[in-house]
Amino acid sequence: MKETRKNRRNAGFTLVEMLLVMMIIGVLATVVVVNFTGLGQRTRIDATRASITSIKTAIQTFEITTGNYPKSLEELTAPIGNSPPLLDKALLNDPWGTPFQIKFSGDTFEIRSAGPDKQMGNGDDITN
Repeated sequence: MKETRKNRRNAGFTLVEMLLVMMIIGVLATVVVVNFTGLGQRTRIDATRASITSIKTAIQTFEITTGNYPKSLEELTAPIGNSPPLLDKALLNDPWGTPFQIKFSGDTFEIRSAGPDKQMGNGDDITN
């Protein structure tokens, strides 16, 4: 009977062991969160660049098809004659939910995303 009670006492974990395991799990969780947070931001920036490339292609196709540039990006989401739309409506906003802006200067144009801070005209803007 005494051996059974003694074995039961020794069968559990001590408070120090439990705290050590919790500390290790906390450190690992912190490392994972920090790494994936940075990855998410980089992924959004890469997605924005891909969207800008798609918009640029759609604008060039629109110009070849109609002879002039679109007045707005929304014009690219409408069918041209019997052809399907050149751009999906989901591509009108960047991954942060801010609408892309387009600026024409003669034969050139600039497509701009406000970037992570959602404010146009800052250093984190993404352009073509």
